[in-house]
Amino acid sequence: MAESAEPSAPTWKKRQWRPWLLRLALAAASGVVFYLAFAPRDLWWLAPLGFAGLGLALRGRRFWGGLGYGFAFGLGLYLPLLFWLQDFLGRGFGPAPWVALSAALAAYLGLAAALCTVVARLPGAPVWMAAVIIASETPRSWWPFGGFPWGRVAFSQPEGAFTPLASIGGAPLTGFAVVLTGFALAALLAHAARRDWRALRLPVIATVVPVIAGLALWPTIGTAAQAGSRTVATVQGNAPDVGLDLINESATLRANHLAQSEVLAARIRSGAVPTPDLIVWPETATDLTTTDPVLDQVVRDLGIPTLIGARYREPGQRTQNTEFVWDPATGRGESYSKQELVPFAEFVPARSIARWFTPFVDDTGDMQAGSTPAVLDIAGTRVAVPICYEIAYDYVSRDAVDDGAQLIVLPTNNAWYGHSEMTYQQLAMARLRAVEHGRAVVVSATSGVSALVEPDGAVTQSTSQFTAASLVGDVPLRTQATLSDRLGASTEYGLVGAALAAILAGLVLRVRTRAASTTATRAE
Repeated sequence: MAESAEPSAPTWKKRQWRPWLLRLALAAASGVVFYLAFAPRDLWWLAPLGFAGLGLALRGRRFWGGLGYGFAFGLGLYLPLLFWLQDFLGRGFGPAPWVALSAALAAYLGLAAALCTVVARLPGAPVWMAAVIIASETPRSWWPFGGFPWGRVAFSQPEGAFTPLASIGGAPLTGFAVVLTGFALAALLAHAARRDWRALRLPVIATVVPVIAGLALWPTIGTAAQAGSRTVATVQGNAPDVGLDLINESATLRANHLAQSEVLAARIRSGAVPTPDLIVWPETATDLTTTDPVLDQVVRDLGIPTLIGARYREPGQRTQNTEFVWDPATGRGESYSKQELVPFAEFVPARSIARWFTPFVDDTGDMQAGSTPAVLDIAGTRVAVPICYEIAYDYVSRDAVDDGAQLIVLPTNNAWYGHSEMTYQQLAMARLRAVEHGRAVVVSATSGVSALVEPDGAVTQSTSQFTAASLVGDVPLRTQATLSDRLGASTEYGLVGAALAAILAGLVLRVRTRAASTTATRAE
């Protein structure tokens, strides 16, 4: 008897481990599926499928199990999504920053998934689970070190069935619809597998309604000019593909953009392209202190108002990442300085710890953040000018549009990140913002991808990476506020409030269930 029992023990243990491993593999693979929904791929429909896989992995799990599966899902997403950090730092520095950031962001999804197990027993569970996932994006945009909103669910949707929802509730509502569809699909599959046909109605509704609502809204997305149009030109001077060493190439960046401005001027004079009303240089295309006679002359020769992106430093002050209005007649005018600085790049928090992760802590000083809305007046146009990384933050573009912006211009310097997916991921954010605010977007990049984007998110012109090029085209000026802009942050905080209420309700339900079980046991 004893001999026959011994071989069965390992078999029993294997059976206990097998479901756990399968769920872990499903969660990680689902994160990879979600990653594949992001640009440069046009596979937006993979995003709800990724969350469907996560929903199946979480079914019937408790808090700590949900934490682990959610963390695995997050790693499956962020490790490939943020691989461009390796292009920035170079292979010689090692993967520590890339892995550390990916793990930190995955921890948010791990906690959110754990809290999903708390609300999973409430009626309409997919709704509350989706609210919890999207609510976790709010603190991720705040902390640590100013947050890192890259990889939000909505940023996987620059086109497709869910995109028009951005005009109603911005990125939070778009992301909520994607996650709700995925979790509802998981519930539908689980009930169908058990042949629990009566329970299918709500999952079917929750799976289908977000898709139908998004598709129904497409005809409402306005693209027509409401305050005329402007012919806009971008100057993409190009940059060396040297990653982190670009910090020593400021003179090359300036020379390249001056040269491309001359090329653009020659094309304008020859009639090869229409005369622009506005020219846009990208982010940090030149260093600037007080006066710059060369830029004065260049803009004077062009005869066209120009937005110049510069690393700007006044005597005795810290450097700022600034966009300047440059007029052919009056020279340098008003400016906007970047509010959301990139941690460990434009400022270094906790320097003693940062030395473990970043190679240039002791060679750089912290930039000074701006404090005014990202909006400027140029060429008779009110222009929103979120700089690079700021396109990931809801409030920067929203505040500018609320302040009267008729057009969004996104100056950016993506040359740091090589031939990676980073610039395409950022372009996808710009496309979503176009729909969210009902404004055309002009993306002006040092080395690509520069693009002209219609208010419905469609890209009408774009450049290649690491080429010197210019785009010239007409963009509509719009003044109508979308419902998303009128609601402002209330959609986001409404979802956060709903998630917190659901978590509280789930905890109360769990306590009552345990109390009832204990009472029943004692009665027996």
